[in-house]
This record gives sequence, structure tokens and C-alpha cells, in this order.
Amino acid sequence: MEGATLCMSKSEEVFVSGAFSCTTEKCNCHHGSHAAINGAVVDMPRTPVSKERVVVVMGATGTGKTMLAIELSIRFLGEVINSDKIQVYPGLDIASNKIAAAKQRGVPHHLLDFYDSASGELPAAEYRAVAGYKIQEVSARGRVPFLTGGSNSFVYALLADQFDPNYDPFVSEEMREEGAPQYDCLFIWVHVDAKVLAEHLARRVDEMVQEGLMDELGDFFMKEGAKEKYVGIGKTIGVSEFRAYFTEKGMRTRPVYEAALAAMKENTRLLSEIQIQKIKRLQSMGWPLLRVDATAAVTAYLSGQEGAMAVPWQRDVIEPSTTAVAQFLEKRSN
Repeated sequence: MEGATLCMSKSEEVFVSGAFSCTTEKCNCHHGSHAAINGAVVDMPRTPVSKERVVVVMGATGTGKTMLAIELSIRFLGEVINSDKIQVYPGLDIASNKIAAAKQRGVPHHLLDFYDSASGELPAAEYRAVAGYKIQEVSARGRVPFLTGGSNSFVYALLADQFDPNYDPFVSEEMREEGAPQYDCLFIWVHVDAKVLAEHLARRVDEMVQEGLMDELGDFFMKEGAKEKYVGIGKTIGVSEFRAYFTEKGMRTRPVYEAALAAMKENTRLLSEIQIQKIKRLQSMGWPLLRVDATAAVTAYLSGQEGAMAVPWQRDVIEPSTTAVAQFLEKRSN
């Protein structure tokens, strides 16, 4: 891609500077048909007359969105496009709960680890352009794009027919009239009861510790040092909570560790509540969401009995989602 400064990370290109930023203040282009890459305006592929179809798998952190997107991708020849604004940055794979290649089950995943934190934050307008390009790329191969991730601001930025980077529908008191999404979308919302989800998220943090979270955070702070504010991957939950533990003299004590771990669990729970509020806001804007309930599946998982999750997950999540996707794709083929 001429004009872009690139380096490679895993299977994705890392756009170090100014990747795919729409050059208009109000982006009304489909997939960012003109993009600025390192200051040069580059033509993007044109929009076909028919809207691309996209399956959007939404939900709070820890509800199983990625697992569902992978399962559906296997069944319907799909590819997963990440919409988590932390997982776009390389690093902190455990803390950011990034899916390992071994668990992707051969399904292609896009927009993981592709944006270098050294370039600062990835703007929503740039995400709209590069994710739109990926949707067109996947669709052109005759495969189905499955968009999934917890950052609903990125989901809105990508899917909104009229996108204004200066307008945030999640905080603004002004409720603007929204048209249909710029793609032909099926929205699946994976829901888990708040109390059950809170228990699951707390346990997941403990599992992160067992998987090597402290070594990962230690390496991060050794590289980044002590800062008042971190950007990009540094906004991962766990960084601010353990900052003092790793960077301030005399702070590596058991009480400080326990307090940081408790704060990480609480902030993860609060994140899940914010994500659900944003999903409900998108629903109130008129985007139709199919809600599937994974509460029984997560409850079974928490029981600790091996394989207990399989039956309720299949019954309550996989089957209704599979039916919905089949009907969605059949509608488009007629």
C-alpha cells in the first residue's frame, strides 16, 4: 500500500501513522472511499449498488461474543472483523482478553494488533474506513463478515449511514435522527444476567493471573515506565490499577496487589454495565437487535462441571443465532 509506513504484527499489517482516515469532517462515504494514508489521499474500492451484508455480534465483555462469532463463521463461511478498540493494538494479549490464534479454529480474524500505540489513539473515523475496507474485501471473496467486539462506539462509527466524528450518540443530550445502517445488518446481542456476569468477570480476572497476567503487566511497565497517562494499549483495564504496584518504590506488597486486583475486577464489571447501556442506546435509535440469553450457559460454566456449559450454550445461543443468520442470508439470496 503506497505511502503508508507499515510493519508486520502477527497476520495483520500495523498502520503506524494516519491509517485510512476519512478526509471529510462528516464522513458519508461508504467504507471510506477516499482515505488519507500518511497525508496522501488514496482511492478506496467503490461501493457496489447492493449493500454488503454484515452479521454484528454484540454484548458486554465476557458474554461469549467472539466464541459465537467463530461458531457462526464456521457454519456460514464467515470471517471475523474485530470491533474492540483495545484489541486493535499489539500487546497485553492476556489483559485485553485477545483470542489466541490456537482458539480461532481456522477462522480468519481481521483488525487485531494492527495499529501501533506509538501513533496515539485510533480515531473512530479511521476505524470506520479501514473496517469498511475489510468488510468489502471479505464480501468480495463470497464470505460473510462477522463484526464482533465490545466497543460500541466503533460499531456505531462503522455502521452509521451518516457519521459525524464530532457527535457522540452515547453522551450527547441531542438525539439525532438515525437512518438505517450503511450495511445490510443482522444484530445479535449476547446477554448475560448482571449478577452472573459479575461473578464470571471476577473469575476471569483470576484466570488471567493464572495465565501470566502479572508477567505481562511487568513487561509492559518495564518498557513504558511510569506515566501519568497511557494511550492505546495502555488503556487496557489492569494498567492503571497496577501502575503503583509496578512503578512506585516500596509498593510491591500483598495488600497493594490485592487492592489492585479488586479494582481491576470492579472496573471490568463497570465496563460491562457501560457496554450494555450503549447497546440499549443503539437499540433505542432503531437498530433491531436479536437478544440471545447466555445466562444459563455462563451459570453452568461457573459450576465447574466439565462440559456443563455445552447444552445451554447450544440451546440458548447457538441454535437461535444459527436460525437467525440462516434466515438473514436466505433473504438476501432470494
